[in-house]
Amino acid sequence: MASRRDFLQTGLGLTAASFIGAPLLGCAARAEPVRQAKATPKPVTKTPAKAAAKPTQLAQMAPREAPDEDLEPPPDIFDAQSLDLEFWVRPRTIQLVRPASGEKTKLLYWKDGELIDSAYQELCHLLRDVNGKETAPIDPELLKTLWGAQAFVARYGIESPVEILSGYRTRSSNNKLIEQGIPAARQSLHMEGKAADIRIPNLNEEVLGGLVRSFRQGGVGFYYRSGPRGGWIHADTGLKRTWKG
Repeated sequence: MASRRDFLQTGLGLTAASFIGAPLLGCAARAEPVRQAKATPKPVTKTPAKAAAKPTQLAQMAPREAPDEDLEPPPDIFDAQSLDLEFWVRPRTIQLVRPASGEKTKLLYWKDGELIDSAYQELCHLLRDVNGKETAPIDPELLKTLWGAQAFVARYGIESPVEILSGYRTRSSNNKLIEQGIPAARQSLHMEGKAADIRIPNLNEEVLGGLVRSFRQGGVGFYYRSGPRGGWIHADTGLKRTWKG
């Protein structure tokens, strides 16, 4: 049984903890083409649901001291029915930060079922191999996952960019990580532009990984680390699986 401290990050209180238990709807939409073909969403039969619960203002949620005994995670305060197909078909503006290079961007990259090519090219550049200094096409479904995580938490008052710790990697860069003992698969999806190691400030890796996993879009790796910035998660568009590293 997890302790409350496992689920909370300083300054978040109950809000961040609740992302663990929120199943998401409309998350299995197929991949959008890079340019022209418009996405045709599958018809969805909506079921009347209760209005989404409004979380307490973050400013009023001071972090609590964890007691000695184990506790269940705080109760879920989100109405998962609020995340329907309309969430996934609206225009997508994403905010990314690349700590390794100091780059930042916030741009509209998808609208009316199509990728905006100039914005897509900029995102591919930001997710490039900063060590090998090479750029490759990034899977649009991966961008959808990154945007989805950011847009979902923004609905509940967490306005933070997605930090890209690693995006595309050349085979040479990937092999160097392996030689240095850094977690990297020999056939890593990073080398195909289908994976990214990410972090969102104020969300611990357990919360962020639980959210991304609920999208059911691919693999999720949890990398727990101590320190002020904590760990990160690996997100990819491969087979659905989870692991800890």
